[in-house]
Amino acid sequence: MSIRWRDAMSQALYGPHGFFVAGAGPADHFRTSVHASPAFATALLRLVSQVDATLGHPDRLDVVDVGAGRGELLLTLLRLVASDSAVEVAVGVSGEPTRSGRSGLIPARAGSPETLTPTAAARRSLDEPSSGTARPSLAERVRFTAVEYATRPENLPEEINWTSEIPAEITGVLLATEWLDNVPLDIAVHTEDGWRYVLVDPESGVETIGETVSPADLDWLTTWWPSPGTLPSTDSAPNPEATRTDATSGSESGFGAARPAEGSSLTARSRPGCPETPHSDHRAEIGRPRDEAWANAVRKIERGLALAVDYGHLRDSRPVDGTLTGYRGGRQVPPVPNGSSDVTAHVAMDSVASAGAAVARCAYSLVSQREALRALGADGGRPPLSLAGTDPVGYVRALAAASAVAELTDPAGLGGHLWLRQPVGIRLGPAVAR
Repeated sequence: MSIRWRDAMSQALYGPHGFFVAGAGPADHFRTSVHASPAFATALLRLVSQVDATLGHPDRLDVVDVGAGRGELLLTLLRLVASDSAVEVAVGVSGEPTRSGRSGLIPARAGSPETLTPTAAARRSLDEPSSGTARPSLAERVRFTAVEYATRPENLPEEINWTSEIPAEITGVLLATEWLDNVPLDIAVHTEDGWRYVLVDPESGVETIGETVSPADLDWLTTWWPSPGTLPSTDSAPNPEATRTDATSGSESGFGAARPAEGSSLTARSRPGCPETPHSDHRAEIGRPRDEAWANAVRKIERGLALAVDYGHLRDSRPVDGTLTGYRGGRQVPPVPNGSSDVTAHVAMDSVASAGAAVARCAYSLVSQREALRALGADGGRPPLSLAGTDPVGYVRALAAASAVAELTDPAGLGGHLWLRQPVGIRLGPAVAR
């Protein structure tokens, strides 16, 4: 029996035998920034430490990972905090001393999105302990929480809490790395009668056209997804390197490749073997459930920062054929919602951002991962060749670290992902100026 895509995705991904609930976890099927390199966690910990300073070093600092997989990101963060190796600017992403070259980590630029405002910097100075006193370390104050429907992994350290719901009254940082793209949504197609839902057979993936979309979904489409005939040229890529100040507004990839970023050749739906909707000239992925999910996540924060990292698009460059696809065993596959594979679609990041900003009543910023990581010190610069003669081991380590960061910042891959930062009750520095 054919059903709407949102229902099919919900069951396929999060049902009792769903893709994200059963089995070894998503790391066996696709590669994200979390899996690509510990440099990603290193940069995030630097962001966490900056938010901690902005908050005045609270007695408890929450770090909540929504869509935590099997806890890989929090496990890496826990180890970094325990070793205190990622907070200091002088330590490279692989732990090598600064004499080994830049090693992929450089100081944040003044005016970058992760640079503390003068107020925050002043607060940090006032919070420094006086002589003879010692403030509890970050390792003593941080509380890690993984939010995931899967059963808690057996070997996960007890320092990481595990829950199926986002906790309330968060003071700290909420992380959502490639979560929103798996929030189930409906697919619509534009016909002579207007927008209609696309139905899918969960077992075969065969699609048919269903009823007219609801008034709420029609309103979302009218606002966020241009109708046929109003689409701009797809030759121009969106420019995410901007800060919002209005708070109310065909080939397969190998296992080593990440799920595609905006602009990737893997985003097109009309690939060989991928079922097509009959009698359609324009598809849309209705992002309203993702807006609601993000707004709910932001609502759980008392003070701090919500960060979403995902592949997505903006209103002026919505894909005509949509981006719905699947991943299994490191390969891109047709999106068949039978629970055997990941089913994902790119995120309408501007719509999500507007929903979160309306809740937080604070401006958000939206930049590419490349720019965000560079601002956090992940430069990806190669170490000087002269180092090979004076410190061969250090050179090899620094080169490996730089290569890992280069993958994270590649604009044609992971570096093209978007970072949506939503402050709540705090003020962070301005966005990167290009």
